[in-house]
Amino acid sequence: MFNKIFKFSQNKSRYLYENSLFLQNIDWFILPFILLTFFASTVLNSDAIGFFALIVMFLTFIKMLTKPSETISFKNFEVWIVAYFMLVVISLFGSTLFTLSLKGFFKTFVYIGFYFSVAQYLKNNKDKIIWLLAAIGLCVAGEIIVGFMQSFLHLDAISTWQDTSHLNPEDVLSRVYGTLKPFNPNLFGGYLVCGFPVILGSVFYLLNKRHFKSAVIALGLTLLGVYTIFETGCRGAYLSLMLIFFCAFLISAKFFWNTYKKLYISFISSVTALFIFALTFVSSLRHRFLSIFAMRNDSSNSFRFNVYHSSLEMFKDNWLLGIGVGNKNFREIYGLYMKTGFDALSAYNIYLETAVESGIFALLAFLGFLITASIEAVKYILHSNNKDCIIFAAISIISVWAVMFHGLVDTIYFRPQLQFMFWTFIAIISTVLQDNTASNKNLDE
Repeated sequence: MFNKIFKFSQNKSRYLYENSLFLQNIDWFILPFILLTFFASTVLNSDAIGFFALIVMFLTFIKMLTKPSETISFKNFEVWIVAYFMLVVISLFGSTLFTLSLKGFFKTFVYIGFYFSVAQYLKNNKDKIIWLLAAIGLCVAGEIIVGFMQSFLHLDAISTWQDTSHLNPEDVLSRVYGTLKPFNPNLFGGYLVCGFPVILGSVFYLLNKRHFKSAVIALGLTLLGVYTIFETGCRGAYLSLMLIFFCAFLISAKFFWNTYKKLYISFISSVTALFIFALTFVSSLRHRFLSIFAMRNDSSNSFRFNVYHSSLEMFKDNWLLGIGVGNKNFREIYGLYMKTGFDALSAYNIYLETAVESGIFALLAFLGFLITASIEAVKYILHSNNKDCIIFAAISIISVWAVMFHGLVDTIYFRPQLQFMFWTFIAIISTVLQDNTASNKNLDE
């Protein structure tokens, strides 16, 4: 249906397209605004970031209406995304707080619209994948350096969610927060783990291209990134960082295991030993990491358990359609369920948050999207021989897993700084899989 509408519009506007340099070169206008969305995420507020994303969506819509032979198609995991979005729409109209829910819905519309815009752009500009990853890498590298510098400035604490009641003053971690708005160590930690696979992946990419000096610089940034993530004090980021390295080791084994087995095992052992050494001898880091397992004895953990309990009660009463999307909507309804003194802006778990806001079927659709995208990406990585595309797919899917793993204990995922990166990684996976599908068709022919 959509393609029929686009084809009709393209036929009607053929003369306009053939006589417009702007329309013929519209991709060169879309690309800068995609990149600006990433750079704006590091210093501007949510509205300003969304403004650039809206321009990307608007230009993509104009392209679809005017550029001949431009069509849209859906892969298996994209069908799940569409299903999820339609369920969010139903949840919106079923919400008792329609106005507040409409604001949250608009954000969801922008995020998913941005995804389809980037995927549509990369469809005919696969060579620009490296541009997008380079832009993300530059942003993350800049934040890593800022965080590293902040770690030596002994910043005043801006987060109250670190329980210091059982710590000596010298064991209290001075948490860094970068330049992201609003200033928040957990947001900063989530942002870094989302973009960190790009920094780590650049080492493999540059080695594959035999740019050894650049690879050494990338490796230095990788080590600096690990240090900065530790300094955020974000415990969810710690766990996600471990997942990133674990997945990177598994995927890299495809290339290194048979030829460099001993060296490979030695490297893994060294990284593991370094991590254990840091936890053992850096007291502030050790106390922060071990607080993950303190359960109710840590005030931050106890707070989250109370929020989880209240959010589950909300879900039980609104399991079918949810309460409507958006943190403002959530906060209004949450007030009816919360324990006194434990106010919250979200459920501190993205899966529980999705279920509360949009219902059980929206959660199932979201999980279906994640599982399907993961399976298809892993199949591509295991069976493809295109090293560049394998690296691009690996970077993207590991970033997705890291964000989803972090989402078990926080809802930083819903912030635009992470959302636009997250959906760009999904668009890269979509583009790589599209190329694989095309190759398979050519072989069949």
